[in-house]
Amino acid sequence: MPFYEVLSLILMGCFIVALFLGYPVAWLLAGVSVLFTAVAITLTTQFGLDTFLLTSWAKFSGIIDRFDAIMSNWVLVSLPMFVYMGLMLDRSGVADLMMRNFVKVFGGIRGGLGLTVIVIGILLAASTGIVGASVVLLAMLSMPIMLQHRYSKAMASGIVAASGTLGILIPPSIMLVLMADQVSISVGDLFMGAVIPGLLLGVLYMIYVFIVGVVRPDIVPPRPADAQKLTLGQVGMAFMSALPTFGLILLVLGSIFFGIATPTEASGLGAAGAILLAALNRKLSWQVIRQVGIETTLTTSFIFAIFIGATVFAYVLRMIGGDELITEFFKGTGLGPTGLVLLVLGVVFVAGFFLDWFEIVLIVLPLLAPVIKMNGTDMTWFLILIALMLQTSFLTPPVGFSLFYLKGVVPKGVTIRDIYIGIIPFVLLQVAMVALCLLFPKLILWLPQQMYSPGG
Repeated sequence: MPFYEVLSLILMGCFIVALFLGYPVAWLLAGVSVLFTAVAITLTTQFGLDTFLLTSWAKFSGIIDRFDAIMSNWVLVSLPMFVYMGLMLDRSGVADLMMRNFVKVFGGIRGGLGLTVIVIGILLAASTGIVGASVVLLAMLSMPIMLQHRYSKAMASGIVAASGTLGILIPPSIMLVLMADQVSISVGDLFMGAVIPGLLLGVLYMIYVFIVGVVRPDIVPPRPADAQKLTLGQVGMAFMSALPTFGLILLVLGSIFFGIATPTEASGLGAAGAILLAALNRKLSWQVIRQVGIETTLTTSFIFAIFIGATVFAYVLRMIGGDELITEFFKGTGLGPTGLVLLVLGVVFVAGFFLDWFEIVLIVLPLLAPVIKMNGTDMTWFLILIALMLQTSFLTPPVGFSLFYLKGVVPKGVTIRDIYIGIIPFVLLQVAMVALCLLFPKLILWLPQQMYSPGG
């Protein structure tokens, strides 16, 4: 094995070890990379060892062009707008209104409270895309009610965590924006490709909750004896409460799908729409505007700090031959295109136990995607499969962020063990959805093809 490949392995190993020591990811990525740059240059100049392309600080200075490309990237302008839209919608009061009205509609059905949470989770996902906000909001609104109606702690926790996590897949999703940028494909293609799998995953959740309600009434209790009969007025109120959210979804996704606006322009429309909803619900104030602005700035800064650190890491890894090492490894497996996709999905699933989706999208994906692309695999299909698999990273310990968000706001008496047990069936449903999309690629590709086909 050439020395530069050994150096690549040491770089990746040092990053993994340092990550488990708890250092901030953004500074860790850049710091380890600069350290290894110094090592590589010293080994080249002093000992004449082969460190591939990274032989001088002048070569390393090429990273400045990468930084400039990030900061002038028109697609990435949509990130702070989508974040702002989600945070503002979180404070607009629409979710609270929907929860109160949807409970009256679904409350009489077996597992109706759970179904209500999933439906609202889907609507929030299609209008916010902010997982943390969705999980916290759903937990605060629904967990006390479900526990009061004798849902098991594990089941209630699993429903809330899984429903809130749909926001990372169903567009508009900041994860899909970053994935499109990393692999240089259309954000609109990814948004359209994610619609059917995302909605179908929500339907699978609903079917599971209903079935559990039938076979295990001790976990998902039956209809309360004092439940009122459903009236047409209650259905009308539920529809009216969801109408503003539907309007925002149509404003953002409809403008993208029908070619009226680019994703970047649509993100601005969505942010303005969320402000309007907050104003109509009398929730808009200077304090809310200030808080949302600060949180948007912090979240965006966090994303771009990791973005810059990952760019340095990927650049240095490529300059010391990391790409060559990874390509040789995958070619050496002897797997065909489908086998390679399955292998990458397996790597992403395991990585999701230990890494946040940011690290996987910004570090792992740029290294693995070129290998998949060389085999002629449709990249929209491949990236949506990765997005589906990345959903599990939010629900799998020890680094499952949805679990952390949920634990911070659950009622007293709900333990982390209850949460871990509750998410297991939903993780399995996510993996089943990946399998369905592997077997039936049209679930992902049909909508993009319809939108761009001559007769579409």
